[in-house]
Amino acid sequence: MKAPRKGQGALSDVNVRQFTIGKDDEGARLDRWFKRHLPQVGFATVSRWARTGQIRLDGKRADVDTRLEAGQTLRVPPGNATPVGTPGKGERPRAPLTEEQIELAESMVLEKDRAAIVLNKPPGLATQGGSGTYEHVDGLLDAYAADGGPRPRLVHRLDKDTSGVLLIARTPGSAAFFSKHFSGRSARKIYWALVVGVPDVKDGLIELPLAKQPGTGGEKMMVDESGQGQTARSRYRVISRAGNAAAWVELQPLTGRTHQLRVHMAAIGHPIVGDGKYGGQAAFLTGTISRKMHLHARRLRIEHPEGDLIDVTAPLPSHFEASMASLGFHEEDGDLEIDPIKPIPEKTMQKRAAKAHAKEYRKERRGERRKRADGEKGAGSAGRKPTGKRAGPTKAPAKPGPKPAGKPDAKAAARPAKPAGVRFGAARGSEARNAEARSTGGRASARKPGTGAPKGKPR
Repeated sequence: MKAPRKGQGALSDVNVRQFTIGKDDEGARLDRWFKRHLPQVGFATVSRWARTGQIRLDGKRADVDTRLEAGQTLRVPPGNATPVGTPGKGERPRAPLTEEQIELAESMVLEKDRAAIVLNKPPGLATQGGSGTYEHVDGLLDAYAADGGPRPRLVHRLDKDTSGVLLIARTPGSAAFFSKHFSGRSARKIYWALVVGVPDVKDGLIELPLAKQPGTGGEKMMVDESGQGQTARSRYRVISRAGNAAAWVELQPLTGRTHQLRVHMAAIGHPIVGDGKYGGQAAFLTGTISRKMHLHARRLRIEHPEGDLIDVTAPLPSHFEASMASLGFHEEDGDLEIDPIKPIPEKTMQKRAAKAHAKEYRKERRGERRKRADGEKGAGSAGRKPTGKRAGPTKAPAKPGPKPAGKPDAKAAARPAKPAGVRFGAARGSEARNAEARSTGGRASARKPGTGAPKGKPR
């Protein structure tokens, strides 16, 4: 059999491998399929195969970002297939879960079906692992995997100290579906929080751009209105208040920035109770109120891949319940109606962007003008020669004495009266000549005949 030329995808049926895309992989990207089923094949190899036409999907060329559909036939170049679930290069095999971990995983489940699992994450448990973090939700996902089925996936996150609703996708197709809705802001997330003090506005919208705070390694965010921050919008509604000491609020993040709700509430002077990272010591109340974070993902509403609607509510953790009771709040008063959020008109967004751009441009121009002025000032002072005169008090010119009495001057009487503080011709010329005489050592400069006053005489 004639071997195909390099760069062409004319592989024979004897050399290629064929796979049928299952329902669990529907909606997944092609490169993700390789990572799951053929993890020994690196991304660079998959990209080269796709670029040279060696990967075929139902007989047609496919790119690495092509979304798969159930029932499609995938043809890939020859090689030794690795069983599904085998860790790829550089990936450590996961240790089997202990009975305690499986019990913890099962205790968090609120609802589940073949597409999704909804958890009630407890405070103190991280969503994903990191430096020095070994206990996390991502490490417990094997407990939710069906026999022989794919490992469930995270599609969004909660902070370690935030409790509440956390959605897990059970298949690659549902993961792609949920991720699209989270990124498109069509999912509605409702949080409950206890905050220090009581906001003056009972139903408000916070629009403050956020950026990573320098020197924190990206672990802390800050409000950045210099034009470099990312747009962040949060809505809050005051549910109840405990005098002027604290308030129970409902929070809705309209964008998905890191620590968004925590930074926004601290920025308006009402940090979340227990959030010392952004509120400092002012975030802790005295008495029986717990020092833990009082931020809870109360409710999630999102579309289901099969056309239904997921609408789940998570009960409060014990420390949040105790603080509510101490402040006189009742849980049944808190589930407000979810009303539609009016999108900001496109013209308004364009005006805001233009205003931010103009502000940044003016700042740059102002800096350029200052630099140019400083440069000219430095050049002028460097090129100026010393005059040799010492600075001293300026002597006022002597006032002329009164004219002797005599006949009135007919020419002077015919001249128009001089306005106060204004000098005319002869007076100005004589003053200029006197100045020239002083600067030339006592002799006035010569003038050409017919161009002005005659030559001055030496003093």
